[in-house]
Amino acid sequence: MNILTVIQARTESTRLPNKVFLSLAGAPLLQRQLERVQASRLSGKVIVATTENRSDNTIEKLCNRIGTEVFRGDADDLLDRHYHAALKYKADAVVKIPSDCPLIDPGIIDCVIGMFIRSGNKYDYLSNLHPASFPDGNDVEIMSFKSLENAWHNAKESYEREHTTPYLWEHPEIFRIGNYLWEGSEDLSMKMRWTIDYEEDYLFIRSVYDELYPGNKNFGLYDILNLLERKPYLNEINKKYAGRYWYENHLSELKTIENYKAQYRKVVNGFEQL
Repeated sequence: MNILTVIQARTESTRLPNKVFLSLAGAPLLQRQLERVQASRLSGKVIVATTENRSDNTIEKLCNRIGTEVFRGDADDLLDRHYHAALKYKADAVVKIPSDCPLIDPGIIDCVIGMFIRSGNKYDYLSNLHPASFPDGNDVEIMSFKSLENAWHNAKESYEREHTTPYLWEHPEIFRIGNYLWEGSEDLSMKMRWTIDYEEDYLFIRSVYDELYPGNKNFGLYDILNLLERKPYLNEINKKYAGRYWYENHLSELKTIENYKAQYRKVVNGFEQL
């Protein structure tokens, strides 16, 4: 199976511009995340998919310097970007990982991809997000090329194009959907935030790197959990954003997300935990 892993990245983030170039252990955040994704045994060919905007020339320059291939496409239609990257590299399956997950565990990537491979032809789309169970920031989605192509032809809503995969997981009557659940003692997806959208997220992630990277460049999920058990104050840095997701602005359009996140409800200010 020809697997293509796509890291989607851009510099013009609305909440935290240029976050992919924030420093982690002496290198840009995007470089550190690529190191972790490339440490996965099953990730296949790893590329960065960025936009055609001039502002993202810096991403291409960084990738050229560190030896990672770049695909450039539509700034707003990520479904189109993933589809044409898959065409270029003749992918049988495409793995989608956002560039805001610099703490992602390579072992988790292997678990999700491995489940997809071992299933044979059982799934069209598989992730660890529906429902989520890992700490937020370990997002892995994999889909067959045929299902990606189907979505590319048929997805019409702007959020379906912008976020690549909603058309797939919103249509279980069309696609065979699978999910990889963490075998941990509890669901940490809403309690621990290891992704980056806000300055506090960066301060948290930088603190984790400062603590763990010098002694173990390939630190993983349980290394972080052990660190947070020893130093629980670190988890307070960005705790106020735990449970915040892109779909806050699309609840009225989505069909299934409220089922996936049944323990949450919509309120005037966004989300609150029940």
